[in-house]
Amino acid sequence: MSIGAFDLAAFEAATGADRKARAATLDEMCRTTGFIVLSGHGVAAKTIRDMWAAADAFFALDSASKQAARPPVAGGPYGYLGPDQEALAKSKGVDTPPDLKESFNGRAFPLQVQVDDPQSQAFASARTPWPELAGFREAWVAYYQAVEDLGGRIMCAFAEALDLPTDFFAPFGTEPASALRALHYPATQGQALVGQQRAGAHTDYGALTILLPQQGSQGLQVKQDDGWVDVDAPKDAFVINIGDLMARWTADRWVSTLHRVVAKPDQPKRLSLAYFYQPNWDAVIKPLDGSAAYPPITFGDYLMRKFNAASG
Repeated sequence: MSIGAFDLAAFEAATGADRKARAATLDEMCRTTGFIVLSGHGVAAKTIRDMWAAADAFFALDSASKQAARPPVAGGPYGYLGPDQEALAKSKGVDTPPDLKESFNGRAFPLQVQVDDPQSQAFASARTPWPELAGFREAWVAYYQAVEDLGGRIMCAFAEALDLPTDFFAPFGTEPASALRALHYPATQGQALVGQQRAGAHTDYGALTILLPQQGSQGLQVKQDDGWVDVDAPKDAFVINIGDLMARWTADRWVSTLHRVVAKPDQPKRLSLAYFYQPNWDAVIKPLDGSAAYPPITFGDYLMRKFNAASG
């Protein structure tokens, strides 16, 4: 198994048989690996540089300053999550030591939704507790908006790959319930604990993930039948992967693939940016092929079930 490359700008410029062939190639990537190395994304280099600088500055703060930006309520979705707080493999029922990472999680702006369940409403309307760091919020919002736009463009390409009208997914993404996560994997010293990784083996919950690994960094791996395959961090490209929701939406025509960030002895620090593109909170998701493979569910209900299962 290898991770295929896809030029989004070239696809958007293509017409006729060439466009159909490119859409078929995208479909094949989503059927086989669920991972894509995406070029032609159009996100400005300055927007990316500013976001890297902001993330680097945040994780360089002392512990107290970072903790000041933790979620205002325990278990909240947005804010600083310190070391030893998460073990992603547990979302797959595998008990491991905590992952070797810390993160800051947030949105650009709160969602404007109203739901009856108090827990769901608190989650949906949660605000990002911005750190007291000059330029951080501005860089975050600019990058967030750029990759949100990119997510919409990818969904248009996905629609054509599924033989649907280009704008099929547009009504599902008028106010995406998305989130951005900046991740810092500190330098490792010696051998990790048995079963411990920088990020344990997991699949993502949502429609698609737009991942930007630090240039030249290593460690991201994708599961294949006989082991794990390294995913390079190419220059000027994003790594895109399908999430569980898109697998469900396509009645498992497309695959949400297990992946991890492996821990090896004496690795340098690593940064990455993961944007999780989701549909609207109240979007009703049902199999696109009209089958009964999965019952209809609103995205908000789906997300809360996933969140509660992982945290419980």
